[in-house]
Amino acid sequence: MQYYAVVLLVYFGTDLLAIWGLNLEFGVAGVANLGFIVLIAVGAYTYAVLTLGPSSSNGAFQNYIIGAHLPPAAALVIAVAVGALAGAVLGLTGLRRVRQDYQALVLLVSAILASTIVSASPRIFNGDQGLALVPPPVDTAHPWRYVAVVAIICLATYPILRRFSGGPFGRALRAMRENEDTAIAIGKNVVALRIVVQAVGGALGSLSGALLIGFIGAWSPSAWQYLETLALLTAVIIGGTANDGGVLIGTALIPVLLLQGVQFLPSIPRHPGLSADLSTILFSAITIAFLFVRPQGLIPERRRRYAVPSSQEPTQALRDFALRLGRPEETKAVDDRLMRIAGLRRSFGGVRAVDDVSLSIAAGLVTGLIGPNGAGKSTLINLVSGTLSPDAGSIGFRHRDVTHVPAFRRARIGLVRTFQLAHEFGSLTTLENLLVAAQNQRAEGTAGVLLGSRYWRRQEHANRERGMRLLEIFGLEQQANKRARELSGGQKRALELLRALMVGPRLLLLDEPLAGLSPVLAERMGELFRELARDGMSIVLVEHDLAAIERLCDHVIVMAQGRVLAEGPMAELRQRRDVQDAYLVG
Repeated sequence: MQYYAVVLLVYFGTDLLAIWGLNLEFGVAGVANLGFIVLIAVGAYTYAVLTLGPSSSNGAFQNYIIGAHLPPAAALVIAVAVGALAGAVLGLTGLRRVRQDYQALVLLVSAILASTIVSASPRIFNGDQGLALVPPPVDTAHPWRYVAVVAIICLATYPILRRFSGGPFGRALRAMRENEDTAIAIGKNVVALRIVVQAVGGALGSLSGALLIGFIGAWSPSAWQYLETLALLTAVIIGGTANDGGVLIGTALIPVLLLQGVQFLPSIPRHPGLSADLSTILFSAITIAFLFVRPQGLIPERRRRYAVPSSQEPTQALRDFALRLGRPEETKAVDDRLMRIAGLRRSFGGVRAVDDVSLSIAAGLVTGLIGPNGAGKSTLINLVSGTLSPDAGSIGFRHRDVTHVPAFRRARIGLVRTFQLAHEFGSLTTLENLLVAAQNQRAEGTAGVLLGSRYWRRQEHANRERGMRLLEIFGLEQQANKRARELSGGQKRALELLRALMVGPRLLLLDEPLAGLSPVLAERMGELFRELARDGMSIVLVEHDLAAIERLCDHVIVMAQGRVLAEGPMAELRQRRDVQDAYLVG
C-alpha cells in the first residue's frame, strides 16, 4: 500500500503541474492546445539525455543525442527552459489568425508529427524503444523523498502560476479568450500574449515530464499520445476551467484515480484487456457528461469583486471625466486634420465595398458617416481601425502613415473603435471590462508579472478609480461586480463605449452606438459625445438615425456604393437631390 500511495502521489504532483499549464493555456487564455503532450515529452527527453551520459556508456542498447552527466537539478532547469522555448514555438502558430478550432487542429497535428518523427529516428531518439535507465533527481531508496520534492516544487510553482493567471495579465488573457477582435481593438497584442502563455504552459508541462521520467526511469513515444492530452483536458473541464484551485479536484479524479488507479485493479476473467481500457472509457463518458450538464466544472471560474463607491449625479460624473480627459499639449485646433484618407479601396470577390475613398477628419469635431445599407460605412471603419487591410490607398493619423500598422498598435496611439453589435467580455465583470482597456499596464509585461503586485498595485488602484468614475456616467457603478454578459442590451452598448474611452482615444470610431437604446440613454450618450468633442476628441459617428446625426454632428459624410457622395452640414445635405436619391428618399 505504501508503494501504491507513493506512485499515486507522485503522479498527482506531476500531473498537477501539467494541468496547471494546460489550464493557463486553455482555461484562462482560450488556446486549445491539443498538442500539449508533446511539451511534456520535451521535458522528459531533455532531462533524460542530460543525465544519462553518452549513449556509448549505456551498453549501446539505446542511441540518443547530447548525452551528458549534469546534476539532476541543472537538468530540470534546462528541461524547463527548453519546454518554454518549445511552447513559444508552438505559439507561433497563432501568427496567422485562424479560427480557434483550426488552431487546435494545427497543434494536434504538430503533436502527432512530433511523435511520428521520434518513432522514425532510432539513431537520434532511439525510436519506438524510447529511453531507459534515466537517473532520478533524488535517491529512490527513500521514495517518500521523491514525494516531498514534487510537493515542494508544486508549492513553489503555484504563486508564480497565479501571477500569470490572476491580476491584470490574467485579465488580459481572459479578454483574449472571450473575443480576440475586441481585445485587439483596445490595444492587446494577442499574438504576443499567446506566445507568452504557451511558453509558460510549456515550461510547466516540461517540468512535469522531467519529474515523471526521473521517477519511472523510462521514456517512450507510445506513452505520449494525443489521448493523454485529452485526459489532462478532461481534468481541467471537470475541475473548472480557469480555476487553478478547482483543477486540483480534476487532477485527483482523472489522471490519478482513473488513469493510474485503475491499473491496480485485478484483471477481469475472460476480458484481460478490459481493465486497461476501463479508464479511457470512463473519462470519455465523464467528459461528455460534463460538457452537456456542467460545462463550467465543479468549481467555476471565480468572479472578482471590488468595493463600489457611493454614486454621484451622471452629469457631474461626466464633467469630472471630461476634466481628467483633457491633454492640452495634444489637443488640436478645430481646423487641423487629425486623419487623412487617400484613394482607399477594398474589394470582396467582385464587389468593391470601398471604392477610391478620400476624406479627412478634423480634430475636436463629431463627424457623421451616413449612407444606405451596403454603402461601405462599416468596411471603411474596419479599414481605418486596422481590422481589415486595404487593397490600395493610404491612411494617415496624427501625421503618421498607419496604413499597414497593426490594429492593436493603432488603438495604442489613440485610434479606437466600437463595433456594430455590442462586444463585451462576457465572463469579466463590468468593471474588469474597463480595467482591461487601460493602457501601459505594468502588470501586463512579463517582468511586471514576475515582480508581483507590489510593482503594479498603485497603478491598478488608479485605473480602478478611473473605471468607477466612467461607470457613473451611465449609472452603471452598481453593476460593477456583475458579469458583463448579465447586463441589458443598452448597458452593454454603454459599457462598450466606456471601455473605448478607457483606452484614451484621440479619434473614436463609433459604429451605430445609439441603435436600440432607450431615449434617455441615447440622450445621455449624445451629451457625452458633445462633451468629448469640446474637450478636443474627434468622433466619427456611423448612425442611421438622421435626427441624431443632425443634432450631434458638426460635419457629415455621405457614402453610397462604396464612394463618398457628398459632405457638409446635415442641413445642407438634406437639400441635395443626389443625397436624397441615394439615401434620404425611401
